[in-house]
Amino acid sequence: MRYEIGTFVHVCARGTRGLPIVHDDQDRWHFLELLYYCNHTESRRNLFRKLQESKEENKTKKLFFWPPVWREREPIVSVVTYALVENHYHLLLQERVENGISRFMQKIGIGFAKYYNQKYKTKGNLFQGRYRAKVVDTDEYLSYVSAYIQAKNILEVYPGGLGSALSNLEKSFQWATEYPFGSLGDYVGARKFPIVEKSVLGDMFSSPASYQKFAKECVKGMNLKEKLGKLTLE
Repeated sequence: MRYEIGTFVHVCARGTRGLPIVHDDQDRWHFLELLYYCNHTESRRNLFRKLQESKEENKTKKLFFWPPVWREREPIVSVVTYALVENHYHLLLQERVENGISRFMQKIGIGFAKYYNQKYKTKGNLFQGRYRAKVVDTDEYLSYVSAYIQAKNILEVYPGGLGSALSNLEKSFQWATEYPFGSLGDYVGARKFPIVEKSVLGDMFSSPASYQKFAKECVKGMNLKEKLGKLTLE
């Protein structure tokens, strides 16, 4: 699907037949690596083998290391928020170049399926058809979608589930900000991964504390479905 440059799109991809797409933290970290390294105008063969070789040459184990001999990174989308759970993932993306979202999602889908099939010695489709997508066309939708993706979805994997998370929201929300496989921590000052582009929500909220308050109220009030309708991509 084609989008105008600047368009925000909420996308979701699920495992085929609802099966898990990740089984351990190695899988989860690899997915985050794909979000970073696939978001570039170039497509590089044997990307992770060459990356590992460059890390060894530069004597580094730095997360999200960009080899100095590689061309300067040129993102094709802005990743505004992300959430990875056991059998699906959500992304809030902004189109930066023509066909950027389509190219990015193709890279992610092919790259992760190849990794999964090689690691687990499986064949066939990892994901349930084409990813689902909804255009986010107002600032209100944008703010609520962001909270839905990186707060509500991550709290659903809190020990004991969403009900347990809501019974002690201060504790569970802190847990969610420290959970690396969702982007919430980048917005409340807990970390600075180079995956997300924070300026969009940064322009809408005066401070990390104000966004944190908004996200908590969204989850606590459980009015996200009412606000978002079909944009939740359940």
